[in-house]
Amino acid sequence: MRRAYVDGPFGQIHYQYADRELAAGARPLVLLHQAIMAGGQFDNVFAPLIAHGFAPIAIDMPGFGLSDAPPRQPVIADYAGCVAPVLDALGAARAAVAGHHTGALVGTEFALAAPDRVEALVIHGAMVLPDEERKALGDDLGARERAFAARDEAAHFVEVAEIRHRLAQGRIGPDRLTDYVVQAMQAYRMGAYAYGHTAAFAYDHAGPLQRLALPVLLLSNTGDMTHPWAQAARDLRPDFAYAEIAGGGIDICDEDPQGWADAIAQFLKSL
Repeated sequence: MRRAYVDGPFGQIHYQYADRELAAGARPLVLLHQAIMAGGQFDNVFAPLIAHGFAPIAIDMPGFGLSDAPPRQPVIADYAGCVAPVLDALGAARAAVAGHHTGALVGTEFALAAPDRVEALVIHGAMVLPDEERKALGDDLGARERAFAARDEAAHFVEVAEIRHRLAQGRIGPDRLTDYVVQAMQAYRMGAYAYGHTAAFAYDHAGPLQRLALPVLLLSNTGDMTHPWAQAARDLRPDFAYAEIAGGGIDICDEDPQGWADAIAQFLKSL
């Protein structure tokens, strides 16, 4: 994967892309990460996606990874504004888009804003839940993330590591957990630590899902906290394709990278 920058609506956007595959005509596939991570979330799915004949393009959304941060709390549409500049820089008129958690909402919004540029959309982590539940979750998580601050002896690093270890239920090793902490601290350094989840829980995904008019795969894994929301999205749009991976959690791209890539490839190759 080659690294590059392009100017975007809030400054520079950092991204990785499979340069040789893209140059050889492989199908471009934009990958949009969850908060509070960055494009490095997809490190372990690059190889299996390339083996399936795709050219992955992983974008650090504004304020995450090595991308410049917005000057204020963004909304999901603001994050979606980072995709077109990357496609333009790579000379890609159209691409498939796959988003995970917050990235799934961003992918939805980009598909609605620029339908001529999205050939298909993969939504892993649909957010269809009652408004009061969504607001309560957003208020709780947002308050905790806004209160997050540096502490003596790097106690805040330990806090993030413990949270991610708990969420992974021991299935992710210490080396990769270190990557998660580094990615979270990049967002903290940019002043964007709370931005992603605040934007995500302020976004009513049900309405945008109903307006999508392109091939869509609802992807879920049964151990993910968003799995019940994916079932609600499936009820809302039974015409969408659906795929399910057994087990795992929010780190499915590391727990089962081959299964994740296979599900996406099967869908895209069927079109």
